[in-house]
Amino acid sequence: MNSTADVTNSDSWDLEITSKSNIFDLHLKDVWNYRDLLLLFVKRDFISVYKQTILGPLWFIIQPLFTTLIYSFIFGRLARIGTNDIPGPLFYLAGAIAWNYFAECLSKTSTVFRDSAGILGKVYFPRLIMPLSIVLSNLIKFGVQFFLFLVIWAWYMFQGQTAGPNMYILLFPVIILLMALQGLGFGLIITALTTKYRDLAFLVAFGMQLAMYATPVIYPLSAVPEKYKQILMLNPLAGLIETFRYGFFDKGEFYSFAFAYSAIVTFVILLIGIFVFNKVERSFVDTI
Repeated sequence: MNSTADVTNSDSWDLEITSKSNIFDLHLKDVWNYRDLLLLFVKRDFISVYKQTILGPLWFIIQPLFTTLIYSFIFGRLARIGTNDIPGPLFYLAGAIAWNYFAECLSKTSTVFRDSAGILGKVYFPRLIMPLSIVLSNLIKFGVQFFLFLVIWAWYMFQGQTAGPNMYILLFPVIILLMALQGLGFGLIITALTTKYRDLAFLVAFGMQLAMYATPVIYPLSAVPEKYKQILMLNPLAGLIETFRYGFFDKGEFYSFAFAYSAIVTFVILLIGIFVFNKVERSFVDTI
């Protein structure tokens, strides 16, 4: 009797891998158990990009600064697009760092199956760790650029050239979370589809360039004619970037409908992304 009981008790496993699971199951418990691997991937993504560069992480600062200077000259000086009485460099810097975070989350997540096929095909770990590591490593980059934004914003406020924040600044963490989830959701959908349709990778690279102009990065929604404003509000990033600027500069307008719409679309896209990702991850090694 004792020996039978010992055998029964020994049949308990720390991890059980099965082919059948809920299509919407995120395996968050597994992700937490593999959190050390997640942090390792974040470190790898953060270091590998600039490992053999001369300036290293300084590119985190140089890139948005040069982008801001170009936007200020072309769209501010030449095209003379209004900025809601916000100093041009601040206006463009806020839009650029927000857009870059979303765009990099989406573009890098959209190729995670293809880029990591060698690892994913040999070792088991929760597949969601790979796209999550991309979102988190880009969050570090965003944090550096956001610190740059805060320094320049404080300098303009000290000079009396811009107003201080309003209560909507409290939505800032929500905005960043929604941008991260939105980039993750779109990326999961695209990376799942690119396992069979490689052309999508080229479409994403081209489409991201065009999508920026349909997003209030280089112009405020208030500068858009009314007949086109409602169309642009269908862009789920529009309400987030406008709220970001409004909270920090107290200039412009809080578009409650656009913000709520952005939040709803984000969670819908995330659910679709999870569904497609979980369905494809079971067999992607055979089609990659």
